[in-house]
Amino acid sequence: MCLGVPGKVLAVEGDEATVDFWGVRKVVRLDVVDEPVKPGDYVLNHVGFAIRRIPAAQAEETLALYETLLAAEDADLMAADVRAELAAGGRDRRER
Repeated sequence: MCLGVPGKVLAVEGDEATVDFWGVRKVVRLDVVDEPVKPGDYVLNHVGFAIRRIPAAQAEETLALYETLLAAEDADLMAADVRAELAAGGRDRRER
């Protein structure tokens, strides 16, 4: 399964943006997004590409779903995958 992950744009430089995902900053490509992106916007990221800009309310709703997922039991495989991605980025989500 593939997941699109929402993140908040911190900076834009050319065709790349620095995006915050739960405290982990990643550079993503903007080649696929069909509208301008600026700091403060939310984008949906998939494998290093922002695939579209999303409204803040929609991003917050999706992030709330991820929070629920991350609160799941350790035996939940999807939650374990997301935790592993966060840990690989240098962040343990349970720190918050």
